[in-house]
Amino acid sequence: MAFLEPGARSTPRTDNVPAEYPAPVLPGAVGLGVGTLGLIGTAFSFAWAGMLPGAVLRALSLSSLAGDGLGPGQTAVLVLSLLLALFGLAGLTRGRAGRAWVLTLCGKYRGTVRHTGLVWVSPLVMRRKADVRLRHWRSEPMPAVDVQGLAVEVSILVVWRIKDTARALLGVEDHERYLRESVEAAVARVFPHLPTDTGRDAPGAYVNGPSLRDAETVGEELTRLVADDGRPAGLEVFSVQAVSLDYAPEVAAAVHRHRAFVWDVQHRDALIGSVLDSVEDTVNRLTSRGLVELDEYERKSLVRDLTVAFCSARVADNAPVEA
Repeated sequence: MAFLEPGARSTPRTDNVPAEYPAPVLPGAVGLGVGTLGLIGTAFSFAWAGMLPGAVLRALSLSSLAGDGLGPGQTAVLVLSLLLALFGLAGLTRGRAGRAWVLTLCGKYRGTVRHTGLVWVSPLVMRRKADVRLRHWRSEPMPAVDVQGLAVEVSILVVWRIKDTARALLGVEDHERYLRESVEAAVARVFPHLPTDTGRDAPGAYVNGPSLRDAETVGEELTRLVADDGRPAGLEVFSVQAVSLDYAPEVAAAVHRHRAFVWDVQHRDALIGSVLDSVEDTVNRLTSRGLVELDEYERKSLVRDLTVAFCSARVADNAPVEA
């Protein structure tokens, strides 16, 4: 049940950040093979230049290739081999379930890696980790005001995850802080529309209908508002629920006194009603059976005496027993 107009405000936008798309990656075996090939080429270049010990050259049967130093050919092969080794091995990374890499090059988004296992990613791009697992966040008690202007403190539990890694990491400065502030804004919007308590527990005037303690009503509205704010930032919000709700300390004492007063009034009403029923039943039974004949004065006197007696008995029965 939504009690706030969905179109009452505009949702934020991140038009300058594209939606997430897969980044170009290669299997890890390709990068490992290229790196190994580069290492072999580097060793061959050193052997060709005669820069390896003689025992190593004889063991590799490369003695006939040994030269007198690095010439143009050896230098070119060595440089190319080193580049292959660095490019192949530096791009190796391990993908894990629940984790993703957001790739950027010169400040421009280049895709997201969600693969698991060993993969090869270009070492020229910058990588940023993103946790895409399901998470929950519980707030500290935050202040709010209900429809009666009474100060309350509420703790909120949010179940969420990152759905669009590009917008979550590049569209906002800090997506976790953005989520927390969206929750605070939703609480500030929802709570002033409902009372904290209804019925006889409501302080002040009698209030009926939904209250802030109706978890389904309040949680549905909070979830809708926070989900609308989180969607442009790449966040998927599943549930926003108030897990604890109390009056602020400066209000709690007055509310407690009000509830004690209401309870006392209810108790007195119940006690008087029970006593009057007992008195009426006793007088009617006595007169209907002809046990006594009473005029108006005697009847009033009997009613008064029975009322006092029954009240005393009820009070004595309800009195606390001292240890």
